[in-house]
Amino acid sequence: MKAMMLKEISSIEKKPLEMVDLPVPNLNSKEILVKVSACGVCHTELDEIEGRLQPKLPIIPGHEIIGRVEKLGSEATKFKRGDRVGIAWIYSSCRKCNFCQEGRENLCAKFQGTGCHANGGYAEFTVIAEDFAYLIPERFSDSQAAPLLCAGAIGYRALRLSNLQDGQILGLYGFGASAHIVIQIVKHKYPNSKVFAFTRPHQKEHQNLAEKLGADWTGATGDTPPAKLNCAIDFTPAWKPIIEALRVLEKGGRVVINAIRKEEKDKDSLLKLDYAKHLWLEKEIKTVANITREDAQEFLPIAAEIPILPEVEEFGLEEANQALILLKDGKIQGAGVLRMPD
Repeated sequence: MKAMMLKEISSIEKKPLEMVDLPVPNLNSKEILVKVSACGVCHTELDEIEGRLQPKLPIIPGHEIIGRVEKLGSEATKFKRGDRVGIAWIYSSCRKCNFCQEGRENLCAKFQGTGCHANGGYAEFTVIAEDFAYLIPERFSDSQAAPLLCAGAIGYRALRLSNLQDGQILGLYGFGASAHIVIQIVKHKYPNSKVFAFTRPHQKEHQNLAEKLGADWTGATGDTPPAKLNCAIDFTPAWKPIIEALRVLEKGGRVVINAIRKEEKDKDSLLKLDYAKHLWLEKEIKTVANITREDAQEFLPIAAEIPILPEVEEFGLEEANQALILLKDGKIQGAGVLRMPD
């Protein structure tokens, strides 16, 4: 099979992903072999490639995977050959610790990420334990479904953690793959709420997309919106949006950070909190750590019901480096998706 492999940590501008030919992976008894049709391009891949999140090298990245079941392990019974399934960031957990028993397997000490600790979907085939794959509603094309597995599911988790109530104001910082799905959930589940979208300065295309999807106000990070935010979700790799969200947050509000790692390019990018200005009056900061299987299982039917139709930009598998460069530069509208060769 063909796959794009990362062999060493590097800046994405050096195009470190290499096209390789590998044997189709073997199956364990409870695993399924998936013939990949599409795999989303996520900022987490940039974190892995550039070393902010340490992957197990060499590794095939990719954790927003859509494909068909090609083969079943000897004890796998959950799916049948030909079923269309999705694979998300959660590749496995121990399923025995207190966190796993409480449904918080995202916090398991043995949590493994797809495309980080085990090979992922930048390839023609991949394997996964059957309990960590999900049936994909027919409502979506392969490319539309791919971003739902991470951008959608993790956005859904972040929205739940924001404690948004109908009629309140939600701020979205960074309007990319995840935020453009979250706004569609909000408009469906919280019809009386307002959404304010914050982007990089002069990122007019992203602001236009936010307005198209129902944003009640758009501006740049650092702008003061027309009303205070009851809650906010930060989807960016930078520190500044957190500070700015706290600055315009209402008393008792919560800022949810939906990022595994933050870039620390220089001293000006570090988190600089002024207690009285940013945190006093019972303001909160909440981080999102990975997703659980329950997040994906709950979110996919909701996405089909709304329906959420992600804006996608497609690339060939061999274009993975270029797609990630565009993602880093904020030049992908909605979500980037790699399509596998026929």
